[in-house]
Parts: sequence; structure tokens; C-alpha cells
Amino acid sequence: MNTNDKKHFDKHYQQLLKCLKLQGKADNTIDSYSRALRRVADYFDCLPEQLTPDDLKDYFAALVESHSWSTVKIDRLGLQFYWRHVLGKDWQWVNIVKPPTIKSIPDILTLAEIERLIAATQVLRYRVFLLVTYSMGLRLDEALTLQVSDIDAERRLVHIRRGKGHKDRLLPLPDITLQALRVLWSKHRHPTLLFPNPMGKLEKVKQAKNHMDRGGAQNAMRAVVKDCKIKKKYPSTHCAIASPRTYLNAA
Repeated sequence: MNTNDKKHFDKHYQQLLKCLKLQGKADNTIDSYSRALRRVADYFDCLPEQLTPDDLKDYFAALVESHSWSTVKIDRLGLQFYWRHVLGKDWQWVNIVKPPTIKSIPDILTLAEIERLIAATQVLRYRVFLLVTYSMGLRLDEALTLQVSDIDAERRLVHIRRGKGHKDRLLPLPDITLQALRVLWSKHRHPTLLFPNPMGKLEKVKQAKNHMDRGGAQNAMRAVVKDCKIKKKYPSTHCAIASPRTYLNAA
């Protein structure tokens, strides 16, 4: 792009971000849709609105070869959003690419397998994180972002905020999970976060500004699944935990 086109693109890019935020899109959606616009602009080195239907056919044909169908679908949705809400034009090429509908059944871990995973996890914060995730059937981000104020110990309830679809919900809190959270919190005593980002030793995370890293939690889960020689894909289950066993033995 020349200098003028680059300025024009940057202006529209900022408008895209603003529109996404004004519509209350999740951070992951904002990141994905904005990446889709950058990707197509970089591919052709021109303003996206200058592209023809044939250009987009070529683009998506190449994208199908190099990326997953999930990425293809997200890029299509991102460009459609850009055309409609930034350019103010109807998206004329929705059917250029139509990812196949795939209905897959997730691998379900048995209670015995869950117990093995938790018992084999050496680091206390990850051990408690696994217990919280599996005992209440939480998504990864839902567990990571839990705060002290979300726990109603008296009524044994947990307030899940802005879950899927930006909806709140209340979930039963198992006694063993409450006990585990108390043990973990007694170690770091962070005023708001249940899973603060570690800053050195666990006892010194009181000043952490953010919750535990998502990638770190995923890597810990992958590692323990591998160590336990469980061949199923992690972590897809909504099971209850049968018993405390040795979950709270701090490493």
C-alpha cells in the first residue's frame, strides 16, 4: 500500500475495533476479526474494499490450504462484519466459502481419570485449578478469572460472570472444591483473585495485577495428561469429583 492507502486502512482498522467494542464483542472475537482484516490486507497489499469477488475467491482458496476451517470461518465473519459496520455495505460474497458443518463428540474423562490427573499435578495452584475446572464443569477462562467475591461459601454457590454468550450463572460449589480454594488462598492471600499470576514464590503473589496465564494453565494440563498416559484430548468434561483423595497435599 502507498502512504495514503496505509493511512486510510489504519483509520478503518480503528473504526473496526470501535464497532466491535460498541457491540460488546468478547476480547477473543475482537482479536480474531481484526486479525482477519490485517491478514487479507497483507495478502493483497491493498485496501480490502478494493477487492473483487474473484480476489476473495482466490484468497479463501489459499486460506483453506494453509489454515483450519475454524480460521476460515472466523475470517469470513470478520470481513463480513467489516463490510457491514465499517464500510456500510452489504456483504455480497457470503457463499464464496462455506465451511463444512462438523459435529464432533468430545472425549469424556472418567472420574478415575480425573482423579489421576489431579493427584499427579505437583504444583498446588494447577492442582486446585484442575479440581475447580472439572468439579464444576467450567471453561478455562471461567476458572481462571474467578475472584474471591464470586464465592458464596455459606450457600455453597459460585457466581460465574460473563461466561459463554456474556451470561452470568450460579453453580453449586462442592465442599472439596471450597476446601481446595481455601488452602490455595491461604498460601497467596490475594485480595481479589483466586488464581493470581505467580510472581516468584506462591506466597509472594499478593501484588499480582492479573490472573494466572492461560497458556501456562493449558501447558500444565497437557503435561499432566501426558504424564498420566491418557490418550484423550484434554480438557473436555463436565463431571463431578467423587472424593477428596490426596488433592490438597501441597507439593
